[in-house]
Amino acid sequence: MATTMTTTATISFLRPPQLRRQNTTLACPKNTCFSPSVFPPRVLHIRRCGSTPFTFTVSASLKEKIGGIKKTWSGLSSLNYWVVKDYYRLVNSVNAFEPHIEKLSDEQLSAKTVEFRRRLREGETLASIQAEAFAVVREAAKRKLGMRHFDVQIIGGAVLHDGCIAEMKTGEGKTLVSTLGAYLNALSGEGVHVVTVNDYLAQRDAEWMGRVHRFLGLSVGLIQRGMTPDERRSNYKCDITYTNNSELGFDYLRDNLAASSEQLVMRWPKPFHFAIVDEVDSVLIDEGRNPLLISGEASKDAARYPVAARVAELLIQGPHYNVELKDKSVELTEGGIVLAEMALETNDLWDENDPWARFVMNALKAKEFYKRDVEYIVRNGKALIINELTGRVEEKRRWSEGIHQAVEAKEGLKIQADSVVVAQITYQSLFKLYPKLSGMTGTAKTEEKEFLKMFQMPVIEVPTNKSNIRKDLPIQAFATARGKWVYVQKEIEDMFRYGRPVLVGTTSVENSEYLSALLSERGIPHNVLNARPKYAAREAEIIAQAGRKHAITLSTNMAGRGTDIILGGNPKMLAKEVLEDSLLSLLTQKVPDLEIDRGPTSKKALSKVNVGPSSLGLLAKTALMAKYVCKSEGKIWTYDEARAMISQSIEMSQSIDLAELQKLVNEQSEMYPLGPSISLAYLSVLKDCETHSYNEGLEVKRLGGLHVIGTSLHESRRIDNQLRGRAGRQGDPGSTRFMVSLQDEMFQKFNFDTEWAVKLISRITNDEDIPIEGHSIVKQLLSLQINAEKYFFGIRKSLVEFDEVLEVQRKHVYDLRQLILTGDSESCSDHIFQYMQAVADEIILKHANPKKHPSSWSLGKLLKEFSDVSGNVLSDSFTGVTEEALQQSVAQLHNLKTIDIDNFHLPTLPKPPNVFRGIRMKSLALKRWLTICSDDSTKDGEFRSTVNLLCKYLGDFLIASYLDYIQESGYDSAYVKEIERAVLVKTLDCFWRDHLVNMNRLSSAVNVRSFGHRNPLEEYKIDGCRFFISMLSATRRVTVESLFRYWSSPMESQELYV
Repeated sequence: MATTMTTTATISFLRPPQLRRQNTTLACPKNTCFSPSVFPPRVLHIRRCGSTPFTFTVSASLKEKIGGIKKTWSGLSSLNYWVVKDYYRLVNSVNAFEPHIEKLSDEQLSAKTVEFRRRLREGETLASIQAEAFAVVREAAKRKLGMRHFDVQIIGGAVLHDGCIAEMKTGEGKTLVSTLGAYLNALSGEGVHVVTVNDYLAQRDAEWMGRVHRFLGLSVGLIQRGMTPDERRSNYKCDITYTNNSELGFDYLRDNLAASSEQLVMRWPKPFHFAIVDEVDSVLIDEGRNPLLISGEASKDAARYPVAARVAELLIQGPHYNVELKDKSVELTEGGIVLAEMALETNDLWDENDPWARFVMNALKAKEFYKRDVEYIVRNGKALIINELTGRVEEKRRWSEGIHQAVEAKEGLKIQADSVVVAQITYQSLFKLYPKLSGMTGTAKTEEKEFLKMFQMPVIEVPTNKSNIRKDLPIQAFATARGKWVYVQKEIEDMFRYGRPVLVGTTSVENSEYLSALLSERGIPHNVLNARPKYAAREAEIIAQAGRKHAITLSTNMAGRGTDIILGGNPKMLAKEVLEDSLLSLLTQKVPDLEIDRGPTSKKALSKVNVGPSSLGLLAKTALMAKYVCKSEGKIWTYDEARAMISQSIEMSQSIDLAELQKLVNEQSEMYPLGPSISLAYLSVLKDCETHSYNEGLEVKRLGGLHVIGTSLHESRRIDNQLRGRAGRQGDPGSTRFMVSLQDEMFQKFNFDTEWAVKLISRITNDEDIPIEGHSIVKQLLSLQINAEKYFFGIRKSLVEFDEVLEVQRKHVYDLRQLILTGDSESCSDHIFQYMQAVADEIILKHANPKKHPSSWSLGKLLKEFSDVSGNVLSDSFTGVTEEALQQSVAQLHNLKTIDIDNFHLPTLPKPPNVFRGIRMKSLALKRWLTICSDDSTKDGEFRSTVNLLCKYLGDFLIASYLDYIQESGYDSAYVKEIERAVLVKTLDCFWRDHLVNMNRLSSAVNVRSFGHRNPLEEYKIDGCRFFISMLSATRRVTVESLFRYWSSPMESQELYV
């Protein structure tokens, strides 16, 4: 309950000390109500009229000491501290091996891999060779990369090997750490996958870290978008394969849609062994809400989408429909339904014969939730999705359930056909397929409970090599978005004048370009990074230079993950830039103007690199050579080709030492060795750039390091921490500041109550643009953020629980499919026989009840259905069997005392064709009989044995007739097996695709049952199980019918019936 105090209060809203212009003191009028839950008394210093102020002041130094003691004690008392301490025993062992390993020659060091593999074959374990293997990798990295693993990085490698998540702060060398776990686990020869979040990082790591593995004798593969199946197959066969999460998932799904074993690209039958997932929180949590889908073309309803889009424009939020931002749902009101039906000239939007509801709902969702330049951009006549987590454009991805078509209709684009899901899997289910899984990231501790619950993977915080001295300034909260952007602009401007580099994180393309316009008005040079191609193409280069003096970088959520922001700039990127500036204009005539539509760029404000005389000489010599090659040989590269050639030359400089490069230049002097010359020039320029970056880095550190500004709280504290982690890498100074507006999307999306803060500011001042900051405000905002985290955790948990039902079914279908594809011809025939026996059993149990006398069985219907399934293939001897003859024969079965099961047939009825000859066929027949007798789904009763014998007889007759017919037809056995395999796979795929559609519909429908006090998950499990059993039964039936139909008229069945 609010308390009313008649007082005069003095409240200071202060900007950070280095940016403070003046103190704003606001007098609080009388009878102002403060909620104790919002501003506790310890935060507000309130002076009563005519009395002594009651405030409690603690010196800053004492506060710091108390905070330090608390932090030290919490560290010592945590489980993580003792786990890390235990890992130092391994570190000591690795360090003990180092002096011996250092003395080995390159050949001896490489031979260690062969030795390790021999020792593993002889019975040693990975644990017994771990310390020595880590020492070998450390020495190899020192020789090939010039980088030696720190002790804390050895701990990180051990954490990965133990199947845990290593939380390592930004800049601590996670990429180098991955070489330890990857090498050790690749020694078994079963394959290791290093999974990154995009193609660029996979390629970079495969080339960079791959040098260590190749030096040690391991093969390194790389999976990239656009590769052919043959290229993928050879890369998956490597000891260590670098790929990104989406390519890995889609390869798995495509392999389970393959028509033959020759089309498989992964290591079947065991495609998964051990994986290291980089940015594991991004892959398993952030992207965990979006399942991977492979779609096929479905119905042709493209014409309905533009009509629905025009109807959506007529409808107004409030009178005609209501929206729920949190779960992106729309609900039509009565008035909206009437207006929509009038506009569409239909009596019922939900009419099954003329359904419009789905199209109108999707059109409204496209109108309200899918904003241009936020969720998608339009390029070349296509609506391309912007990944909400990375800010990158995903050209191959489309929204499902008609949403993408609705967006295309809204934008007036060509509408592509609707799609239907043919294969799907979540990232959680995909990575659970690995017997051993590990991951690394800079921010996972806040989600440790989820990792433990979902994947049984604990999060281990690996200590930093140097202490973190970054300053995280208090969050500033604004009542209006306008006030926030004005303060962001002022803070950037102050930092720019001061010389400190600034990285600004925004949540959308729209926001980044709005802020860019504000800075351009003030004449502040800056770089922009968002999903637009003109910016995204130079992402890594811009982020690599974001730590230079005066550099201002505005970035969406992509924030250059995987590329470190080095204070003073990245010398390698800087040297490459110098080379490109000198040579590109000579190598190609089409150099694009990167400044178009960009305004002033940060590059204009950066200091120029002083290139030494020797470097200038090599650059001039290389430029002349490039000019001569272009002129005399008439060779003109495209811009992309020229950049690729320079990149290859730089790569050459990293893999060949200086003496060999000089030798190459001298040997090829008459042939104008452009590549080696560029390599030599690069090495020389690199030294100059390293000196420049080092000196500028010292100056930037003196100024306070990189300053990071977050312009909105994200839906998870972890993503905010990722942005904060860009500053203060490897013990560098730095600072961060988050500025949020109570009008930000997150607060609106979750309907969070922020009215209290707006009213408070309005009551104590007329200026809503002044920020408020303090412990209480931070606590309130973080509690809202935690609520958002809980909401999304609930979504992921629900998705995983529902997908677990589908996961069991998917595993059964995919295992069966792989067994059919990769098994021999005999295993394929075994499946056919099992299917035929199962079909015969289902027909019999449908018409014969073991609890009732055979006289009550529907034997006439049984015979008719049996004949319909077998078609013309059934032996002529059986076609004359009548209902009466079968009835008499079955009646005699009940009185039989002994039965010869090998030569069994029903009394007075014809024997099956004699095809069950040989040990294999007889053993298969015996197995089928044992399966019939042990079938739990068959009801127990007095006549159970009679039913079992009838199943045995009809099953044998069906299989024998099939084999006899094929044998008489004279078809080649290889051709027969090919047809059988094709029918099995096609039928299974057809029914599995329909099953996925039914399960997706079921997952939406069961939520309604919660109104009847029924658990939606339990309902989904029950109905899903029933659907799956029906699907398998239909698959068997149609497979058998298709085979009989094909062999009875093969010329007419050019396309298999499925």
